[in-house]
Amino acid sequence: MDLRKLKTLIDLVSESNISELEITEAEGKVRIVKGGTAAAAVQYVQAMPAAAAPLAAAAMPAAGAPAAAAPAAAAVPQGHVVKSPMVGTFYRSSSPGASPFVEVGAQVKEGDTLCIIEAMKILNEIEADKSGTITQILGENGQAVEYGQPLFIIE
Repeated sequence: MDLRKLKTLIDLVSESNISELEITEAEGKVRIVKGGTAAAAVQYVQAMPAAAAPLAAAAMPAAGAPAAAAPAAAAVPQGHVVKSPMVGTFYRSSSPGASPFVEVGAQVKEGDTLCIIEAMKILNEIEADKSGTITQILGENGQAVEYGQPLFIIE
């Protein structure tokens, strides 16, 4: 997908009432999410990664992503942030009927299981990388998480 077509799609999403647009073509997939009133975030996945990097780098400034990312970074609470090491589905417990691994206020030690992320039909236990108290749980049970997305705050 060329840069002009991508810019047109960003403008259409910005000016319309829709909040998200995803288009899949032979050369890749584009997902545009409106990130507020004026900015839109663009995620571009291409079949050939070598050609995707220059296009993605050129698309991000056009989308106003740095301006949209600044308020989100300021909203991260104090404490140690446990981030998702992969893309997948976030689960707080080992099975639907089981109690969650941790709750807010729980004491955890380094190596304790905090959650499970399912990726490609494999259940990956995410462990605490620091001892302390869980002050916030940022992931929603059963929801998709991205690489590097904050999941827990430990103090």
